[in-house]
Amino acid sequence: MNDDLQAAQDGLAHGPDPNSSFHKLGLGMVAFLRATLGFEPEIMREASDRLADAEITASTDHRKAQRDSNVYRSAIYPPGSEFALCHAQSQLMSAVVGVLNESLTEGIRGFYKLRKAFVTLNTILDAENKYMRGLPGQSLQSRNSVDTLRSTRSARSTTAVPGGFEDGTARADRQEKNLLDAARQNEGRVAAAANSKAEHQYPTRDEDDDADDDFYDADEFYDEKQKTETYAGHIEIDGVIKDLAKSSVNGGTMTDDEDLPTPTVLPSDHQILDHDPDSDVFSNPIDVFIHSGANLCFGLLLVMISMIPPAFGKLLFIIGFHGDRDRGLRLLWQASKFHNINGAMAGLALLGFYHAVVGFADILPEPSTTDPSNNVQGYPTQRCEALLQDMRIRHPKSHLWLLEEARMQAMNRRLSAALSILESSSKSKSPLKQVEALNMFEKGLNAMYSHNYALCADSFLRCVKLNNWSHSLYYYIAGAAHVEMYRHCAPQDAEREKHAEKAIEYLHLAPKHAGKKKFMARKLPFDVFATRKVRKWEQRSLDWDLSFVDCVGVSPLEEMIFFWNGYRRMDDAQLHASLDNLAWSDRGHSNSTWGREESDERAILAVLRATTLRNLRRWDDTVEVLRKDVLALDKVELKGGLRDDWTAPVAHYEMGVVCWMRRHEGGSSTKDEANGSTNKDGAGSREKSEEEWIRECEGWIEKAAKWESYELDARVGLKIATAQDTLKKYREEGRRV
Repeated sequence: MNDDLQAAQDGLAHGPDPNSSFHKLGLGMVAFLRATLGFEPEIMREASDRLADAEITASTDHRKAQRDSNVYRSAIYPPGSEFALCHAQSQLMSAVVGVLNESLTEGIRGFYKLRKAFVTLNTILDAENKYMRGLPGQSLQSRNSVDTLRSTRSARSTTAVPGGFEDGTARADRQEKNLLDAARQNEGRVAAAANSKAEHQYPTRDEDDDADDDFYDADEFYDEKQKTETYAGHIEIDGVIKDLAKSSVNGGTMTDDEDLPTPTVLPSDHQILDHDPDSDVFSNPIDVFIHSGANLCFGLLLVMISMIPPAFGKLLFIIGFHGDRDRGLRLLWQASKFHNINGAMAGLALLGFYHAVVGFADILPEPSTTDPSNNVQGYPTQRCEALLQDMRIRHPKSHLWLLEEARMQAMNRRLSAALSILESSSKSKSPLKQVEALNMFEKGLNAMYSHNYALCADSFLRCVKLNNWSHSLYYYIAGAAHVEMYRHCAPQDAEREKHAEKAIEYLHLAPKHAGKKKFMARKLPFDVFATRKVRKWEQRSLDWDLSFVDCVGVSPLEEMIFFWNGYRRMDDAQLHASLDNLAWSDRGHSNSTWGREESDERAILAVLRATTLRNLRRWDDTVEVLRKDVLALDKVELKGGLRDDWTAPVAHYEMGVVCWMRRHEGGSSTKDEANGSTNKDGAGSREKSEEEWIRECEGWIEKAAKWESYELDARVGLKIATAQDTLKKYREEGRRV
């Protein structure tokens, strides 16, 4: 965690017992960090091999420990729990590598590994709950264990040896074998099936284009009669939508008892073993390792699964349990107290979650003001600042913490400070190329939000040399930055044509690099998005007989800012700069082609403008723009061919965000805070109570969640999933969250 993975690898490989479960787990973790920081194919293969070796060794050592009477006997955990944890950690990391792998087979295997790891970790935490019940002064009623609310089927799965290696995962092994056999048979045909569907929807695309979403969640045309109370979710395999709750991969019918279980609902009670590292409870280092590791891994699992967007709902049936974001975060905060690798990884996971996931969402719980030192909701500023300071003291040489500090500044709308940190970090380069690439990517994003177009283009072009993840995205954003510079130049400016040439060059490079990286045997969503956008502009250039750069529609850079939720990181001056950029499109003297634009392009402008206005807290203007220029349109006008089909569901989401932001207005004036304009929205022409705003918010979010498949729906789905989680908590707690 000090950016010296090579020294860590050397120490583990040549230690006193390099073949132990702990050393092999450490070597696997080193490879895992390299793999997830850079996504390099060869490093991912190395990580997969090392983690598989660690799994085997840990499983063997676990069985030996259960039969050996001389092994350490913990007062908290069953014998061999340290090896059970090693096995679960190896499975978790292997699962992440598998899901990031381009192979559908490895992806499915990864989801089953998550499920097996859950069984093991659940058993370890059950042991902690039983131990807590026996502590002096602890009543049974105040300690609701996981097993008290676990389903009967899940309970049966953990009645074997601690960790549930044998009987506990036998059913999962059988299901995994069936799905993997089908995946191997279908893997070569999945892309072709997806291409067939994409060609049917978008006739002008090339044969090798995939649909942008990783799984299809509905047919192209929405049938009102098929509406369900909850999202049903589907996975596309070999061109056929398989309902995983009902059908097995070999065509037979699944039964709940023998196949996929109903996902376990974990308890909402958040009581955990929360003693500090200096407590007598953790006097033995093995107990420290088990406790910190189990809290880290189980916390990560609960948080990750809680983030699954609506388009991936049926994956819960493969994994076999639901997430619990609050409980997962509390487990991670507990793990972060410990000064070991588990504590450092928990700290990195927490800061990553709050700066990336929370920073990406809009409908969030309010941080608690009564106990800020124990708050996990929303963005707990004080806790995050204290955690970051602690981690920088523990690991002063790591650039990862500088990256998180820059993200923290951006979260607080201080983009200049964020860029300064990233710039200074670049001068003292990290020995890890992967960390340097992350730093450069973050610099590019912050430059984009700051409207520093030259720095934005330069940073993403450097990412091409530092990282192989998505060259298509890097070239697309660089080209979009040059489009902005072209538009900002006066007609007689000599630099104008140079920017036009570079914009054309980089934008045309984007489709050429699309598809070189895949996720679950499909192209990356942004690769597909960039390819379609470039084709759209090429077609307009032919139809309108104009230069390619003059046929680029509404600012593609502002569109990228939206998809990365950059508006949430801008101050008022930067938000007004975005409004000026957007005004270029429908300003007659600057854009002579606006009169030719179709409804989908006008809807893009409306959504981007409305989102910018919302961040300026101009609620009424936001609603007026969305209702007039998006919600009033027929959905058919926004679908098919090379049109942008994401604006309608996003407009519904944005309406929900406005309702959430206005929920505290009950009994106050409904005039715009920014300019005092009268509320013209019919539904909001009178003062509303908090309950009315929340009900309206729930209605908009529900519509957005149940929308049919559209471009980048998985990305938008992350926002929707967070919104649903927040609204659910609001109802469950019966108070403002």
